[in-house]
Amino acid sequence: MSDKQVAHMVFFTLADASEEAVATLVDACNKYLTDHEGTVYYSAGVRGSEFTREVNNQSYHVGLHVVFADKAAHDQYQSHERHLQFIAENKDNWAKVDIFDTYV
Repeated sequence: MSDKQVAHMVFFTLADASEEAVATLVDACNKYLTDHEGTVYYSAGVRGSEFTREVNNQSYHVGLHVVFADKAAHDQYQSHERHLQFIAENKDNWAKVDIFDTYV
């Protein structure tokens, strides 16, 4: 399966969920997690509070969506200096992080 694209979806629940803290995390995603080799698609943004159906998860604040060309690109991203810097600078405000990696 390593030749298939990998969808890397990350949902951050913040300890400080103020508008400023949420915006700071989105900005950090855009600074550190964009333009990595092998990225097919990238986006980061806030949870849409108007999505309130019973099936909508309301527990997170920021969603990160990255699709990589293959597992090798995903694995390279995970150990890349910019990704590690993003974690180091932001993890103190993470109450919970849910990560979903899927072959697509």
